[in-house]
Amino acid sequence: MFTGLITDIGEVVSLKKQGDWQLRIKTSWNTSDIKIGASIACSGICLTVLKLGSNFFDVAASMETVSVTTLQNWQTGKKINLERSLKFGDELGGHIVSGHVDGVATISQIKQEKDSFRIKFLVDDMIKGLVATKGSVAIDGISLTVNSVIDRSFEVNIISHTWQETTLGFNRVGDTANLEVDMLARYVARLLETKS
Repeated sequence: MFTGLITDIGEVVSLKKQGDWQLRIKTSWNTSDIKIGASIACSGICLTVLKLGSNFFDVAASMETVSVTTLQNWQTGKKINLERSLKFGDELGGHIVSGHVDGVATISQIKQEKDSFRIKFLVDDMIKGLVATKGSVAIDGISLTVNSVIDRSFEVNIISHTWQETTLGFNRVGDTANLEVDMLARYVARLLETKS
């Protein structure tokens, strides 16, 4: 489990696309206290640590993960948001995030408003009913509150701190992002589906 509070911007320094994809992620973290088998959210995708070095960790992604996330477009040099998994007693500053991506959202608009940025995302029909005004989403692993929802689009407001301390500032219109909807929305949707 994660909170959607990004603690580092990492970089993909190696990517092997044979079978399960193998990635090496450079980080500024002290990796000596990361354990093999630990979960790390990489731009919102929960991946398992397979190997460690002084300033990197290696993970693998199955083809299922690649096919439903933005990972399919990653290249070496790609900057990604990083968050380590929660420990008992950690502060819950964002919202509970599982690292299980629901789909990909496309940026359709970026507007600066004073010191903040308003970003509009488009989602497919399967996800649109799971996003609610004032509800929570995780975009590339970042815990955010939804400002408004209109049909297949929703908007979030990004304060300057979040813009500078995450990969959001690197994005442009047309870019895609990993989207995880609020966990409760998934279960409510499933419950309604089984009652129909």
